[in-house]
Amino acid sequence: MQFRRPSAPRPLAVVLAVAVLTATPAALPALPTGPAVPAAATGPAGLPTVGTHPHAPATAYPLGSLLPEPPVDPEDASLRLGLTAHHDVARELNGLIATSDRVSAQVVGSSVGGRDLVLVTLTASESAEEGREQERMRERILEDPVRAARDRELLADYKVPVLVNANIHGNEWEGTDAALRLVREWATSEDPAVLRTLETTRLHLMVSANPDGRVTNARHNAAGFDLNRDLLTVSQPETRALRDVVVQTQPAMVLDVHGYVNGTLVEPTTPPHGENYEYDLFLEHAWPNALGIEEAVLELGLDEDDGVRPPQVPLRDWDEGWDDWPPIFVPQYAALHGAVAHTVEVPLRVNNASYDLPETELRRRASINVEVAHAAMTATLDYVREHREELLADQVEIFRRGLAGEEQRPVAEGLHGVVGPEDVSLTDYPRAYVVPAGDGQRSAPAAARLVRHLVEHGVQVQRAESPVTVDGTTHPEGSWVVDLHQPRRGVAHALLGPGSDLSDRVEAMYDISGWSLGLLWGADVSTVPSGSGQVDRWDLSDDPVVPVDPGVEVTPSGTGWVLALADPADVRALGDLLALGVGVTVLRDGRVHVPVSAGWAVDQVADDHGVALDPASPAQVREAEQDAGARVTTPPVVGVAATAEELWALTDMGLTVRPVDTAALNEGLDLSDLDTLYVSTGLAVDQLDPEARDEVRAFLADGGGLVARGTAAAHLDDALDLLDVQVRTGPGDANGVVAVVDEDGPVAGGSPEHTFVYGPRWFTDLGDGVQVEQRYAADPLVAGHWRSGGAAGGPEDAAGQAVVVRGRTDAGARVVLMGTDPLFRAHPQGQHAVVARALLWTTGS
Repeated sequence: MQFRRPSAPRPLAVVLAVAVLTATPAALPALPTGPAVPAAATGPAGLPTVGTHPHAPATAYPLGSLLPEPPVDPEDASLRLGLTAHHDVARELNGLIATSDRVSAQVVGSSVGGRDLVLVTLTASESAEEGREQERMRERILEDPVRAARDRELLADYKVPVLVNANIHGNEWEGTDAALRLVREWATSEDPAVLRTLETTRLHLMVSANPDGRVTNARHNAAGFDLNRDLLTVSQPETRALRDVVVQTQPAMVLDVHGYVNGTLVEPTTPPHGENYEYDLFLEHAWPNALGIEEAVLELGLDEDDGVRPPQVPLRDWDEGWDDWPPIFVPQYAALHGAVAHTVEVPLRVNNASYDLPETELRRRASINVEVAHAAMTATLDYVREHREELLADQVEIFRRGLAGEEQRPVAEGLHGVVGPEDVSLTDYPRAYVVPAGDGQRSAPAAARLVRHLVEHGVQVQRAESPVTVDGTTHPEGSWVVDLHQPRRGVAHALLGPGSDLSDRVEAMYDISGWSLGLLWGADVSTVPSGSGQVDRWDLSDDPVVPVDPGVEVTPSGTGWVLALADPADVRALGDLLALGVGVTVLRDGRVHVPVSAGWAVDQVADDHGVALDPASPAQVREAEQDAGARVTTPPVVGVAATAEELWALTDMGLTVRPVDTAALNEGLDLSDLDTLYVSTGLAVDQLDPEARDEVRAFLADGGGLVARGTAAAHLDDALDLLDVQVRTGPGDANGVVAVVDEDGPVAGGSPEHTFVYGPRWFTDLGDGVQVEQRYAADPLVAGHWRSGGAAGGPEDAAGQAVVVRGRTDAGARVVLMGTDPLFRAHPQGQHAVVARALLWTTGS
C-alpha cells in the first residue's frame, strides 16, 4: 500500500485521549479523567487557592480557601448583556468567601479551553467532626438504605444535598448570574427561612458548567460538544467534572437552568419517561415543585408588556416532544442517582440572532431572565426545606428498592390530575451483567474502558474469584460482575442494557432514543436473567475495583506480530508504531502485520495502550511479504469535513487530521498533502466553484481516497459518480441502536454486531466491483425510534441491506460509503475503529 505523497515519518498531529490499557484479572487500568487543574497558589487575603477535585465531599465547611482569579478578558460575550464575565466570577466569590462562613468554593475541573470549573457550596458552618458525620450519613443512605430509613438521627440531622447547574450551554448565560445573586444574598441573610435552609441543606452550585462557551458566545464547549448531551459518555472534561459532582454529592434535588422558551418552561416532561427511574417517587416531588416554581415566576408580575408569557409545564401542557427518555441531560442523568430533577428554561432569547439586538434591549431581557432563574432557585429551596424529610425518605427508598432488587412500581394513573397511561414507563431489570475478562472477551481495551466507566459513574462492580457461567457459557476468573441488586441499578442498566424500541409509542422524540454502551462500546457483555439465583452463589470479591496499571506482556515471536484494529486503542497503538518509524503491512482482512525487527516497539505500544499483539501465522507472514503495495510507513493524513464530535473521535484515535470545507476549497485549498478524506458535512460539491471541484476530482484521480457518511455519501456519490449504487433513506430523525452483520472484509470484518444510526441510509442496486462490508440485520432496530410507513423507509425496508460498501471509482480511487453514524457523540466507540480501517483502506493503491 503506497501513500500518494512520500514523506519522512512524522508524529501524530493530535492525540486527545490517553490510551485505555488492557485489564487483567486483578484490576482495571488507571486513566486520567481530564486536564489537570491549576496548582495551588495564594489568593486574596493570604488564603490558599483550591486546585484539585475532592474525591469525596468536604469534611468541613467553610473550606477556607480562595479561587484562582483569571486575567480580565474584555471580549467576554457576557459583558454585552450586562452579565458577569467569567473573569469576575472568582473575584466576586472570593470576596464572599473572605467575609462569610457560609460560602465555600473549589475548582472541580478544567474546561477544554483551560478555564476553571467552579463548584460553590452554601451551608451553615460545620466542624470537621460534623462534616465527617455528614459523610457517614450520606454513605449509609446509599449503602445501607434499610438502616438509614430507621435512623432517626440521620432523618433529623442529615443536610439534604441540592445541586444547581447553570450555563452548561455557554450562550444561555443567566443561570450563572442568578446563582451568584443567590450566593451574594444568602452569604449574609438573617431571614429565618434562609437560616433554616442553610442548617438543613448543602446547596452546591456549578456556577458555569461551560465557561468556554460563556466567554465566546457558543452553545457548545471549545471542542464543539453539546455538553448537555454528554452525561452518559462523558467524553469531555466539563461533563466528567459534573458527573463527579453528582456521584460524590448525591443530590436529592437538582435544578438545571437553560434558555430560552417563552413562557418559562419547567419540567417534569412529556412522555415517554425514562424507564430506569423510580418515577412514582420522582413525580411525588417533581410535580409540586414545578407548581411552586410556576407560582414564584408568576409572582414576579411579568406579563405580555414585558414580552413574557405564563410558565408552562410540559407534563401538563404538552402532548409530546419534550420527553425525559435519554439520561444524557443533566436532570435525567441525576434522576438515575436518586434525585428529583428539573430543567428550567428562562423566557427571553438573547443568543443566536438575538445577540445582535440593541444593547439596552439585550440587558433588559437578560435582567428579566436572571429574575426568573433566581425565582426558580429560591422556590426549589423553599420546597426542599418544607419537604425535607419526605424528599430524603424517597431518595432512601429509591436506593432500597435497587439494593433489594424489587420491581419498579408504576406511577398511579390520575396522580395530580395529569398522569395518564402514557406516563407509565417500566423496565425489567436483569439479575446482573457480566463483562468477561481474558481470552473470552472480544476486546480487552473495550472491556477495561467500559468497566472503568461504570465505576466512575458510581456503579458497584465486583470481580469473580472463580469462573462464572451464564446461559451455558463459562467466563474466566477475573471477569467483572455488575449485580443489579445495588442502589444505583438505574445507572448500571442505563449504561449496559439494550434499551427499548419506542417507534410505536410516540410520533416524535426530543433527542436520541437509544444509546446502549453495553452494545456499542465494543466489549462483550453477558446478561444474567432476572430471577436467577446463581449470582448469590458466585465467588465474588467484596474489594472495590481499583484502577491500576497492569502492564501487558507480548509473546516472543519469530514471525512478527498481528494487531487487529478492533478498538480505538488498537488504532492509537498503530499510530504510535508508525510515528516510531516502524513500517507495517495491512493484511487483506484489515489486520496489520508488524515485523520481527520491531519487537522493541511492540513491547512499548502494548504496554502504553494495553493492546494484544498475537504472533503472526506463517500464512500472514507470506501475505505480508507478497503484498508490497500494502506496506504502510507513515501515518496517513486525513482531510476532515465533519461534525465536531466526529473530529473528536478521529483525533481521539490519534489520527493526523486537517480541516477541509467548502469555503476553504473555494479559497484555493490544496488537497495534495492529504492521503484521504473523511466527509459527513461541510463539503457541498454543488457549492464548489469550478476550480475547487476540479481540485477534488484531481485528488481522487491521483489516488486520493474518500470515506463518506450519511447525506454526504449520497451527495458526493451523485456529484462525483463514485460507486455504482443507489442510496436509500429512512426518516431524518430516526435514530437508535441497530444490529448489523459484517462480511469479513478489510473495513468492517470482525466488528461488533451493533452500531448507531441517526437519519439511517443504505445502499441497493450494487454494481460490479462494489463490495459489501456491513449489512443491517434482518430485524435491525434494537432500541430507538424509527417508524415504518411514509415516504422514507422503515427498518423493514432496510433489513438485510448494505450499510457500508467499498469500491473503486473509474479513475481507480478507493471509496467507502457509510449509511450509519459510527462516530456519533462518542456513543458507538466499538465502531470507531471501523472508520479508521476505512480510512486506512482508502489510502491503498
